[in-house]
Amino acid sequence: MARMTQRRKIHRFHLDGTGTEYPVRFKEDVLAAEEPLEIRIGGRSFAVTMRTPGDDFDLVAGFLVSEGIIRSQSELVSLRFCSGEKDGTQTFNVVEAQLRSDVQMPDTMRHVYTSSSCGICGTDSIEAVRKTLHFDPAQDGLRVPVDILAELPERLREAQAVFDRTGGVHAAGLFRVDGTTPELLCLREDVGRHNAVDKVVGWALRQDLLPLKGLVLQVSGRASFELVQKAALAGIPVLSAVSAPSSLAADLATETGVTLVGFSRGHSLNVYAGRDRLVRPRKAAREEVFAGL
Repeated sequence: MARMTQRRKIHRFHLDGTGTEYPVRFKEDVLAAEEPLEIRIGGRSFAVTMRTPGDDFDLVAGFLVSEGIIRSQSELVSLRFCSGEKDGTQTFNVVEAQLRSDVQMPDTMRHVYTSSSCGICGTDSIEAVRKTLHFDPAQDGLRVPVDILAELPERLREAQAVFDRTGGVHAAGLFRVDGTTPELLCLREDVGRHNAVDKVVGWALRQDLLPLKGLVLQVSGRASFELVQKAALAGIPVLSAVSAPSSLAADLATETGVTLVGFSRGHSLNVYAGRDRLVRPRKAAREEVFAGL
């Protein structure tokens, strides 16, 4: 966790509720780290993203899945850190991906810049996503008890070690939900919510688990277009978010067969696409909460 957080001296002001200021206190605070990561493919620069250092190989692997470039572990030959400075200094901020020789590269080796909030730019239409789909979430037969789905935000929050220290990162977690208690398979945190998802997808690719059939992706923030895109390209049938989805995210979920859930808050949730995957609560004690199903 050393590179994922940084300590800073701060001035803390206290007010008594009437606007009167108490003495300033000097202390240290812990911040989530944010640094650029350059992604190279075959020796050529392909993208730069702002991210929280850590699980960088997972991030790059997931990014390549989200771009529709690869879909299996066998297509990714190797990942390695490259020197990031002209003098050869190792910054651990440049990752080179070597792909299998038969992998079709993008039409142009474009240089994509993404911030920690904007997501992957360039694939900006539902039609473009549909054309790059390798898997079909619509064919996934997963059925999720609604009370089990409602538990996931709390389960995710319990596992957020970096958020506990900083309060400044998003999280994405991959859950198996075929038992009475959801099982967290992988959790990743990052200042960028899209990076957190890429890290989860990249972990799955490197474990040779794609497509991610029968699993649920729970995210800590809102559900944007690019998060639905990433779920669909990884073959994830259900994406659940603590906050709101965008209209385009709901449209894309409908088009790709992804069940999209928003405002999942423990005792209620909204389903914006793929309602058929949700079934009545499995736990009798929760029946009254979701009696409308």
